[in-house]
Amino acid sequence: MSEGKNGLSYAQAGVDIDAGNALVEAIKPAAKATARPGVMAGLGGFGALFDLKGAGYSDPILVAATDGVGTKLRIAIDTGHLDTIGIDLVAMCVNDLVCQGAEPLFFLDYFATGKLDVPAATRIINGIAEGCRLSGAALIGGETAEMPGMYEAKDFDLAGFAVGAMERGTDLPAGVQAGDVLLGLASDGVHSNGYSLVRKIVERTGLGWDAPAPFADETLGAALLAPTRLYVKPALAAVRAGGVHALAHITGGGLTENLPRVLPEGMGAEIDLGAWTLPPVFRWLAAEGGIAEAEMLKTFNAGIGMVLVVAADQAGALTALLTDAGESVHHLGHVAPGAGIRYSGVLA
Repeated sequence: MSEGKNGLSYAQAGVDIDAGNALVEAIKPAAKATARPGVMAGLGGFGALFDLKGAGYSDPILVAATDGVGTKLRIAIDTGHLDTIGIDLVAMCVNDLVCQGAEPLFFLDYFATGKLDVPAATRIINGIAEGCRLSGAALIGGETAEMPGMYEAKDFDLAGFAVGAMERGTDLPAGVQAGDVLLGLASDGVHSNGYSLVRKIVERTGLGWDAPAPFADETLGAALLAPTRLYVKPALAAVRAGGVHALAHITGGGLTENLPRVLPEGMGAEIDLGAWTLPPVFRWLAAEGGIAEAEMLKTFNAGIGMVLVVAADQAGALTALLTDAGESVHHLGHVAPGAGIRYSGVLA
């Protein structure tokens, strides 16, 4: 121990351990509400335990996914609308898991900030817990990092880690062939991709986040923070019903880049752009940004957040199942020989 100098503490360096402990206590009820079969131990330990047999699996294959929310966080920070950004974080991970045919089992988050604001952090992590609850995943752990000098003022960053499972031999994509039907599930807005362009467009308009949204009956900031839709439960129900050959989560790269990821070599897709109507937020972004149709389809989800590639003779039954589950389903087109996505009609 040194002597003769003024004593310093971790708190004086900008890290408040007591605040971190207070946050853990504040979020425990929300995390507990996400408990599911298989959870053995959650928050508080050095690691979290999960029992795959307890979750009902006999010969499981694990699937893992990690993601963030991107610059959509900037809008949440600037507006103070923090309650749903955690849902975005979960959705970006678990929507990817189901594309492999996996059921999300548990989730961990990483939350980094310059100065820990316990009430604000609690709102954020409660949103993460809500996303987990809605997708059937347990929130069993995470890390809160207070990093003065790395993040300014109220700035923060989020990362998520999801683990799911499937029985051996049930992984997707599988069996995709020419003639398979493409069922598009409607998005709830911009979701969590393309926000660097969104923010550039808003800057060009001169509108503030608290201005009325030109395309919705709420403020611009609130409208653009509509959370990413969670497709987990309807998608898994469709997979279990049979006839689903592949799923594609439409994130960065849009339909143009994401759908080919689940198609066999030498196969592409023919899509009718008139099969759905471009949501108002995208019409506004396209008009204000002068965005070409090809750019819209490659940057944004353009109103379609998930695509199921299904057997033609099961398309009707799966459409009914998904509709009953609350999804808006659009018959986009079909799988066809020849690589790439071929569009017809006009996006409007």
